Amino acid sequence: MKKGIFLLHLFLLSSHFLGGTGLADEQRNSLSTPVFQEITGTVFMETVIFPDDAAFSGQSRHNASFAVAPEYYLEWPDYTSLTISPFGRLDSSDARRTHFDIRELFLRIVRDDWSLVVGSTKVFWGVTESKHLVDIINQTDVIENPNGESKFGQPMVNLSFTSDWGFIDLFLMPYFRERIFQSRGGRLRGSVLIDAGQARFDSKAERFNPDVAVRYSNSIGSWDVGLSNFYGTSREPTLTDFGFSSDNTIVLVPNYESINQTGLELQYTNGPWLWKLEGLFRQGQKNALGSEQNFSSFVGGTEYNFFGAFGTNTDVGVLAEYMRDSRLNKATDPLQHDIFSAVRVVLNDTADTQALAGVVQDLQESTRQVFLEASTRINDSIRLSIELQNFMSVESGDVLSDLRADDFIRLELTYYH
Repeated sequence: MKKGIFLLHLFLLSSHFLGGTGLADEQRNSLSTPVFQEITGTVFMETVIFPDDAAFSGQSRHNASFAVAPEYYLEWPDYTSLTISPFGRLDSSDARRTHFDIRELFLRIVRDDWSLVVGSTKVFWGVTESKHLVDIINQTDVIENPNGESKFGQPMVNLSFTSDWGFIDLFLMPYFRERIFQSRGGRLRGSVLIDAGQARFDSKAERFNPDVAVRYSNSIGSWDVGLSNFYGTSREPTLTDFGFSSDNTIVLVPNYESINQTGLELQYTNGPWLWKLEGLFRQGQKNALGSEQNFSSFVGGTEYNFFGAFGTNTDVGVLAEYMRDSRLNKATDPLQHDIFSAVRVVLNDTADTQALAGVVQDLQESTRQVFLEASTRINDSIRLSIELQNFMSVESGDVLSDLRADDFIRLELTYYH
């Protein structure tokens, strides 16, 4: 309810902005006659199998779920558009994975050298493959997938400017989206449950403390550059404090610190070579011991593509990246001194068959993650995806030690309409 009220305020702000620039009458007239509208949607049927017995009571070795993601899009003659994208999932094992969210609900106004977005939407920053280090605008939906790719919609006002010297994005985000964590029946969780209902914030305004961000991006010859600064509530909570749940069970209490993050994205393209780098410096966040510690972190590497490999239509890419966090063993990120290596295969066939397989190796400990992601189209409307994740040689003191029994195989059928 609070989010819906906030989005209403954002739309009122948009109307005020338009009125202040003399565009109100034009906008009202154009909104009455859209030149294009479309309803599309995606349906997901997913099953996850865990070969090993569960490490904690209440967990299952099999999980099934069903999700829908419709989208309603309208566009008017003056390049104004409205997008509404809800998302809902029903899950057989994890009560918190059964959830509903408005992934996107935003009005976009585009003019010659500027654009305005008002509402809830998703924004992506980053260039690397192994992890998206600087991507901070949206909250990560960790119950959807542990790889960090799924995001919640973020209420915002985003004003963008375009010129010959690049792109400037300004963000105002007056409402914070908290992270959702697995329930007792969920897999890929720690031994101690996390109680989001007891979340603590640095700011007295809590979820209504405004976040601000600015980003410059440009393509200069073979270089793609991004520079950003974010000031506000960290999307990543620190999990070092304990509390008690309503049934007197010991739980972890999320702490959301106020942070200042400066980020850098670089990508250099040279024929079949891609060179990538993401780096950041963050102030204000606590480390894994619960002490505030400023830190720097980066991930960088390369990708080489063999186009038309072996005299076929197949493209093969070889990837390698190194991840480093200056906090090392005090880092809250499990990928703090690791090497990522992978092979991507794209068959370029009518079924759009592709796969990515690789390994993430910890350079301080024996911990190793082996993964495979592959997908192919069954027909024009249905796609089959498979994902395998194996946690190998995980040491007892590692951040991932609670996941040693959570190797999984995930199958997903996706229907597009």
